[in-house]
Amino acid sequence: MAISASPISSTLRVNTNSCLASSSSILPLFNVSCNSAIRLSTIVVCSQKSGSGLIRGDKKALFERYGLDPNEFLSEPSSKSIRKKEMQKRGRGKQIPEEEAKAPRTTHTLLQVLGGKAKRKKLLSPAGMDVRPMMEVVKGSAFDILQAAGGCPASLRPGCWLDLYSGTGSVGIEAISRGCSEVHFVEMDPWVVSNVLQPNLESTGFLDVSVIHTVRVENFLERAEQFLGGGVSSKN
Repeated sequence: MAISASPISSTLRVNTNSCLASSSSILPLFNVSCNSAIRLSTIVVCSQKSGSGLIRGDKKALFERYGLDPNEFLSEPSSKSIRKKEMQKRGRGKQIPEEEAKAPRTTHTLLQVLGGKAKRKKLLSPAGMDVRPMMEVVKGSAFDILQAAGGCPASLRPGCWLDLYSGTGSVGIEAISRGCSEVHFVEMDPWVVSNVLQPNLESTGFLDVSVIHTVRVENFLERAEQFLGGGVSSKN
């Protein structure tokens, strides 16, 4: 913070009165007078460096002391105004859309069936993070535990399998491959159903023993008996 005063200035009055009493041709007489009151013009220079300088309250008091509006000098620019200035500097007058158009969704084949009739067959999965399939290590361990608990370590017992939030359908497909006779897949995303789940069932040859429900899981459980013919209760 620095305060400097401009040089002293005074108002001069110049009177040019011709000397009528003089008979000779002389220059006019000049009467120069100066006001006794001298007006000072004060300049307040405020600069701030990181980690030094006055706090905001001291600066405000200093500006008010010299009859200045603190808000005019201490107001911080908003992020919106900063972005606007940056756009003007870059010569961009166009408005930036709030939400950019989403990139088209794609698939890749990073998954595979781990055991059973369709072992090592590749499965499609979305390339993004919209669907996160179960890790193969976890899936393999889970099925090994289920098979051992069912008394048949080599395969699952025939029965109905319910794959909720199925996504790629890798869990239900693994169940069919290991011995289940029927699987119900519940997936609410139509794009995933048509571009991932159904193609996976077709490529593994399990489409005929599968039922796809394109509804929310909560809605499916409320009408589970209707969908499954009483085979599964939502209370179990």
